[in-house]
Amino acid sequence: LVPEAEIAGAMGDAQVGLQARLMSQAMRKLTGVTSQSKTTVVFINQIRSKINTGPWGPSTTTSGGLALKFYASARLEIRRIGGLEEGVGADKSKIGNQTLVKVVKNKLAPPFREAKLDIIYGRGIVRQRELITLGEELGIVKKSGAWYSYGETQLGQGMVKTADFLSEQPEMAGEIEQAIRERAGLVKPARPEANGRSPTEHNAEPATKSKGAKRERAKTAKA
Repeated sequence: LVPEAEIAGAMGDAQVGLQARLMSQAMRKLTGVTSQSKTTVVFINQIRSKINTGPWGPSTTTSGGLALKFYASARLEIRRIGGLEEGVGADKSKIGNQTLVKVVKNKLAPPFREAKLDIIYGRGIVRQRELITLGEELGIVKKSGAWYSYGETQLGQGMVKTADFLSEQPEMAGEIEQAIRERAGLVKPARPEANGRSPTEHNAEPATKSKGAKRERAKTAKA
């Protein structure tokens, strides 16, 4: 949001606090509107160097004043920490960035958590790459040299080919994701019954027998 006075003014004019006041007014208006319409508003900001900061505080801050920080339900700080490359030798090319995401504020869940994400140019966050990385960290996906495997199934050579393989095999990708969630304690393991049947099948059998028993009793009564 750009204040009208800043647009109409000259390039060198000092406009102190105009954007902060505009953002404060906008946040007060948007709060009620978004609540009634059940809309999520996403703001993308940039960092600026802090002026007259001491050696102990952060050296950067976000523009727009304090209103946006106060009204936001969640704030994520995303920084590039490395590059992603594909190929070898003369065929090597940059395909994306490795980023670190920090939750600096969260009203909906515990804050101050961190996550590393691979962002591929033209594609964004590739879910299959996350499955491979997390699966390897938790010991679900094994890596030998450049090859990845899951159980007795060889997934592929290299991250790119393995991710492409999982994209073509959604059932296996879902199985790996379920194993990751169970190993991380996010969901309870799906344990089969002692006879190898699921609880649904196990519970369905007595109902069938009960119907059969009713029919036998009905035949006996007619006789």
